[in-house]
Amino acid sequence: MAVPAGPAPDDPGASAPNTERTGAPPAGDTGIPEVSEAAADQGLPTPDALVDAVRSIEANEALDAPAATLEAIATTVAPEGPVHDALLGTWMGHALHPVLTDLPIGMWTSAAVLDLVGGRRSRPAAKRLVGAGILTALPTAATGLAEWLHVDRESRRVGVVHAGSNSVGLVFYVLSYLARRKGHHLRGAALGLLGGLAATAGGYLGGHLAIARKEGTRDDRFAEAAG
Repeated sequence: MAVPAGPAPDDPGASAPNTERTGAPPAGDTGIPEVSEAAADQGLPTPDALVDAVRSIEANEALDAPAATLEAIATTVAPEGPVHDALLGTWMGHALHPVLTDLPIGMWTSAAVLDLVGGRRSRPAAKRLVGAGILTALPTAATGLAEWLHVDRESRRVGVVHAGSNSVGLVFYVLSYLARRKGHHLRGAALGLLGGLAATAGGYLGGHLAIARKEGTRDDRFAEAAG
């Protein structure tokens, strides 16, 4: 069961934001073509195998059991009330999670670039970037758990795999950091590459949730037509 974003205001007419999950307006309402149409026009159709793989995750009932476990963790990390609202991003009008994901991704990507072209003198900086990415991944995951509590069953299944992939990536980055601290830079770089691959898979599923399934909390006033 999804945890509500917070108690409703006492005054029904109050202007407090409503951050219940809601999707973006249909493409026809904005004049923007669906992604599949735009891709087809450019000769870039989505591979059927990729679509089938993601849809199989959505339909996989075996993921409901780990989803129940993840729900228990999520409600502990983001309990209903001020903590939940802060992690959800009600104070900024839409989900906080996508904003924070740029931090670990950016730091880990920067470390990978230094590993490739920075030479020996950049190794200390790469190590610090990996460590900083690990630290920022924790609050990022917390905001993701808060957001996950507001999605439907199929999206929860995708979210379980998304969280699992990112967790595997985080473990690899922790191992990468430890290897770098011991002076094993090449091993650390290789572990970081594996972490990046796992995080990329998780990021793809996160994009699927946000864009394809249009999951995301927001203040309903942002859905109103401008002017």
